[in-house]
Amino acid sequence: MVRIRLRRVGKRNQPSYRIVAADSRVKRDGKYLEMLGFYNPRTHPPTVVVKEDRVYWWLSHGAQATEAVERIFRMIGLWERYERYKQGEDLETLLQESAVAQEPFKPDRKTSIAAELGKQDKDDEDKAPEEAVAEAAE
Repeated sequence: MVRIRLRRVGKRNQPSYRIVAADSRVKRDGKYLEMLGFYNPRTHPPTVVVKEDRVYWWLSHGAQATEAVERIFRMIGLWERYERYKQGEDLETLLQESAVAQEPFKPDRKTSIAAELGKQDKDDEDKAPEEAVAEAAE
């Protein structure tokens, strides 16, 4: 039987995991059929990257996810999308939805610098004129 499970990689005391499709009789870090993604629990929030189309393929062809992998899939919303896929929803729509969900928020550097400068200007305005003169004299 094929299982979708975690394969531990990384240094000692610094684990990260690959999500793989492997025969259930093979050792945890042994031979696998296909790598489907990775999971790093040491970041905040945990980093999860998955090839959803391949996960859907394996699950629809009889592979079973382990409890840990199923928990990860539920955390990122993949399990819910797979249930909708089984009910007949279009694969392309689900993959676009997952791409939006997996895309991390990265603020624009100029925007964050401008916000920081604006914050400093407000702090200067909040000071009483006497304090500002005293700081200037120093």
